Amino acid sequence: TLFRSAPSSEKTGKMALSQIGLIGLAVMGQNLSLNVADKGFSISVYNRSYDKTEAAVKRAQKEGLGEKLRGYEDIKDFVASLERPRRVIILVKAGAPVDQTIDQLQKYMEPGDIIIDGGNEWYENTEKRKAQVAEKGLLYMGMGVSGGEEGARRGPSLMPGGAAEAYKYIQPIVEKVAAQVNDGPCVMYIGDGGAGNYVKMVHNGIEYGDMQLISEAYDILKTLGGLTNEELAATFTEWNKGELQSFLVEITSIILGKKDDKGPGFLVDKIVDQTGSKGTGKWTVQQAADLSVASPTITASLDGRYMSALKSERVAASQVFGKLGLKEPTSIPGVNKAQLVDDVRKALYASKICSYAQGMNIIKAKSQEKNWNVNLGGLARIWKGGCIIRAGFLDDIRKAYERDPALANLLVDPFFAQKLAESEASWRRVTGQAIAAGVPVPGVTTSLAYFDTYRRARLPANLVQAQRDFFGSHTYQRTDAEGWFHTVWDETFGSADSITTSQYNA
Repeated sequence: TLFRSAPSSEKTGKMALSQIGLIGLAVMGQNLSLNVADKGFSISVYNRSYDKTEAAVKRAQKEGLGEKLRGYEDIKDFVASLERPRRVIILVKAGAPVDQTIDQLQKYMEPGDIIIDGGNEWYENTEKRKAQVAEKGLLYMGMGVSGGEEGARRGPSLMPGGAAEAYKYIQPIVEKVAAQVNDGPCVMYIGDGGAGNYVKMVHNGIEYGDMQLISEAYDILKTLGGLTNEELAATFTEWNKGELQSFLVEITSIILGKKDDKGPGFLVDKIVDQTGSKGTGKWTVQQAADLSVASPTITASLDGRYMSALKSERVAASQVFGKLGLKEPTSIPGVNKAQLVDDVRKALYASKICSYAQGMNIIKAKSQEKNWNVNLGGLARIWKGGCIIRAGFLDDIRKAYERDPALANLLVDPFFAQKLAESEASWRRVTGQAIAAGVPVPGVTTSLAYFDTYRRARLPANLVQAQRDFFGSHTYQRTDAEGWFHTVWDETFGSADSITTSQYNA
């Protein structure tokens, strides 16, 4: 139903109010609104440009949902069409458009009403807005939504955070709208403040890592193994039946097997090797640094995107070094394809464990800092369906955190430790082959280094700390005595003892 102007008071009195509202009818918003209607809830929708509202209503009618979805041209009428407490999901571009939408809503909403931002928003903005609207008695939530266009329509993974008292009013709706898996809907209350937006941000960082690692596996098999596109598609299809079962592995098999409809060959081979990004991966890496949490796999994936953007420079560099005898990597003569495929499978699985471990540790550190009490096992559970990183082994991650909610790192969970030990030889073999041939595998390489670093009882950090003490009097601790110490390492370098260092720690 479309309302271009306010219905008459008589009509308004008779008309049942909608259970929820949604603003922002681009693809994600339109699909989510249809999902809500499809699950039996009445929904009012509004968009700044009315043509998108009309398109949403027409599509709802076409899908037999016209009675459940109403479109409004005027935001005042939109707000008036909602039952109290009013619940409004915003799916507009992050930043200023969100603030503008909130300003409009605040004119007509009343104390106790609820605003839910479903965009990829920076978590601190959510916390500021929560405090701002609270002055007018409104409740505010930031809700991560993952699953892309199809997920929004059929069932996404939802990560709502913010006002805890608001969640009970949206819970019956989001539990039906979310993806459903064997142990329930893919939604749970994440935590206060910007917790929902934050975990969605890190979810995207893990997604970056996943995609980088899969692309490296593809590169090794294609470049070093000489596998054809048909063989590559078959390999990923087979992998999707085992421990690597996931949405990203599944779509990779489809992409690799897709013929080009504009000419001979496969479409993937004609796509320019440059990857875009929208910021959530960068935010994740920045947060990891701020929290002093190592995230080398996720960082390598972000750097991989930045390096891919240097297309013209890479082409020029290839020519420069080609003239110096450094040719592009080629397949290994007499390579055992079956062995390579098995090694790459194990290396990919082991590296994925590292990527997820890093993401979970970022969330854990932030949760502790902000007292969010994020349930990491529950988070793994709601990522099992609907979202881009949905994967079979998320259930193993859920079990790991159920076994030990205070688990220091996924790497030392008994199940994953065993898997890493079983994969280690293949992991090293593949990494060595790629490095020797000049195939860059930064995600796999840095994942292996993360594993090796974490499992070493002693690192060469003692030398680094000695260097810091040498040039900056930063002091050091000893293995055989308590306290902090400083040494004037070489008097010929001048005094490095300009401060009292007995209690100094930097």
